[in-house]
This record gives sequence, C-alpha cells and structure tokens, in this order.
Amino acid sequence: MSEEGTRKHPVDEVLPLPKLALYGFQHVLAFYAGAVVVPILVASGIGLSPQQLVYLINADLFTCGIATIIQAWGFWRIGVRLPIVQGVTFTAVAPMIAIGQGAATPTAALLAIYGATITSGVVMFLAAPFLGRVLRLFPPVVTGTVLTIMGLLLIPNALTDAAGGAALKGKPEFGSWKHLAYAGGTVLFILVLYRLRRPFLSSVAVLLGLVGGTALSYALGDSSFDQVGRSHWFGVTTPFHYGTPTFHIGAVVAMLLVMLVTVVETVGDSKATGEIVGKPVSDGDVTRALRADGLSTVLGGALNAFPYTCFAQNVGLVRLTGVRSRFVVVAAGFIMMVLGLFPKAAAYVASIPPDVLGGAAMTMFGMVAVVGIQTLAQADLRDERNALIVGVSIGIAFVPATVPAFGEHMPRDVAAILNSGITLGSITAILLNLVFNVLTRRPPAPVEEPAPATAS
Repeated sequence: MSEEGTRKHPVDEVLPLPKLALYGFQHVLAFYAGAVVVPILVASGIGLSPQQLVYLINADLFTCGIATIIQAWGFWRIGVRLPIVQGVTFTAVAPMIAIGQGAATPTAALLAIYGATITSGVVMFLAAPFLGRVLRLFPPVVTGTVLTIMGLLLIPNALTDAAGGAALKGKPEFGSWKHLAYAGGTVLFILVLYRLRRPFLSSVAVLLGLVGGTALSYALGDSSFDQVGRSHWFGVTTPFHYGTPTFHIGAVVAMLLVMLVTVVETVGDSKATGEIVGKPVSDGDVTRALRADGLSTVLGGALNAFPYTCFAQNVGLVRLTGVRSRFVVVAAGFIMMVLGLFPKAAAYVASIPPDVLGGAAMTMFGMVAVVGIQTLAQADLRDERNALIVGVSIGIAFVPATVPAFGEHMPRDVAAILNSGITLGSITAILLNLVFNVLTRRPPAPVEEPAPATAS
C-alpha cells in the first residue's frame, strides 16, 4: 500500500501534548463567553439565586466538555469526528426564559426546562436519520422569522437588566443614570473591541465587556464579590440536582422548535467545517452529528444544563488557525470539564451586575434579530406569500407580550403555548409556510421588473 494510502488525514492526527493543550485552550477562550452568558441570561430571566447561577455555570461547562468530546471524538454511530465544539444553543435562551416565567418558583422553572430539554434530546436522537428529509419544511423564511422573533422579544428583558434588574422595578433607583451609564459603557466597550477588527478580540468581545464593566462597577463600590467567598473551591455536578424533571406539553413544544432550528445550524456548521479541513461531510456524517446533538441535549437535561449544538465561532477559529486536528477540540473538551469543577471561578461570573449584563445582553439579542434578518434575506420577500408569513408571524408573536391576559382562561399546557410569543410566532411561521409554500403547487407570483429607461 502506498504511503498516501496509509497516511492519516490531518483531522485524525494526534498532535504533541503541549500543542494539544495550547490549541485546545484557545478554543476554550473562543467558546467561553457563549458558554457562560447563556446560564447568566436564563438565571436573570427566571429569578434564580446567585448560588443557583454558580451551580448552573459549573454544570454547563462540565456538560459542554462531555458534549464536545462526544462530537469530536465520537463512538459507535454518534459524533461527526470533526474539530467541532459543542455549546449550549443561544436559540434556547428565549424559550427557556418563557418556560421559567410561567412556573410557580425558580426551581419549578428549572425542572420544567430540564423535562423539555430531555424530551427534545431523545426525539432528536431517534429522528436524526430522518431530519435531513424535513429540512425543506424549514426554509429561510421560517428559520429567519423564528430567529428574528427571538431577538426582538428578548430585547425588553435586556433593557430591564440595563435599568437595574427586575428586582428594582417600582423603586426610585430603577432606570437611574448610573445603571444606564454602566449598560451604555458596556455596549460602547464591546463596540470599540469590534472596531479594532482583531479576530480574537472580536470572538471574546462580549466576555471582555462583561469583565470590564464588572471591574469598573466593583472599583466604584457598586458591586461586590461576596458570593465568591461563600462558594466552595471544588464541586461536582450531580444528575437531577434540583429534583425530578417535570414534563409540560407547552414547554416540550417550545424546546422541540428550538431543536429544529439547531438542526439547520448543525448541518451548516458540519458542512462548513468539512470544507475547511478538506474532509467532505456525507449524509451519514450529518446523521452522526445530529445524534451527538440529541445525546448531548439529553445529558444537558440530566446534568442540570441546557440543549447543545455546534458552536459557529469555533468553526471560524479552525479556519483562522488552520489547525485541523479534531483531537485539539477533544483537548478543549477535557479543559472545559476541569473548569466546571471549580465553583469559585463560576462565582466570579455570577457576580456580574445586572446593568452590565443588560448592556451586553442587548447587544447579543439584537444580533440574534440581525441573524434572523440575514436569514430572511435568503428568502424572496417580494413574493407576497413569504411576506405574509413573516409579517403575520411577527405580529402574532407580539400578542402575548402586549396582552398579558391572553390565554389565561385556557388549560395550563395550552396557555403555556399561547402565552409564549416565541412559541406562538414560530408555530405560526411553520403552519403558514406549509399552507402557502408546501401544500400548494401554485408557482410564485412573477415579479415585475422596472421598464428600462429610455433616452430623452
């Protein structure tokens, strides 16, 4: 057999340990902001205590590490075996907050979220071989509408934090210039980092903005790190820490919609990574990637974390560095697991003031809406059917936000759907796409081109 026939593909090359550690840590830095911001946003949205937030951050980091190893290393028919980092999907933030706000207590909120997460993970794992066939039901007009709705409906939560947090509502200091200055300063700092156009700084701009805003708040005596002193040095996340998950149809439907969006993300990221490293991704590879997403999401619900998917920013890092070995990402997974064992480190993150968090969150939620708009740009909105799908779905999504009593006389599980603008808008977009674009054979209406100008 020739040397070319026996030579390993660069993706399967195991680098020396120092390089594995160095390159792996670089992936962790690129991933860290997205990993810790999601539990912070969820905790703020559903009213978790600082102690609960610390536990969530540790559980998330630990589970991220396991999920990344499953995807990059792989076993049996699970895992795409490419340098892909798994992280908690940002798409799930809004539905999780909506689920949590409908629960009686913060702990009940977590249990409902975990029940929906486990269910959606199981469905995704079992349906992985068939999901590629139904992607046509989720064209850009649907996924773009869903992402736009998520971003728009999350921005008010961010603005509440920017004004001082929900705990200060009704008090004189809510919305004071001091809180708005911290929030605005955080946004400005993030924008400056992006303006510098340094790829690494851009990838951690939100994290640095949170660190900078928190440091300034602490220096001026407006925040403290008391929670750090009360936290343990070492701690291990235990399965079902908060009790047995609960299963509510509204929460499950919301999370299933999230998983359908992540299918599109995973397929895109897998194929993009395959192109970057020079290893074509087959339909079987996509199925293994989706199975890894499903299994990781089930583990997320069991280990007190969240739904998981491929992290696009780390795909960009692979392209930037040119390091193609998947074992670099496996090393990053082990580093994440180690970081998830130190509650004191998570306690520093949990000490971020609400106004600083609000500034960063406003930026991120706005960007979610922008991603949705970019996705909608791939759809032909000159076609009145697509325009109606977007317009009606967004309009219906705002009904629960503007009329809080909407659905209050319905059964609890039905009300959970009707009172979530994200779920309601997403279901509307899916159904309207079925009616207008899938179940009809009527060709799109021709778009009249402007008549050419005539010379005078």
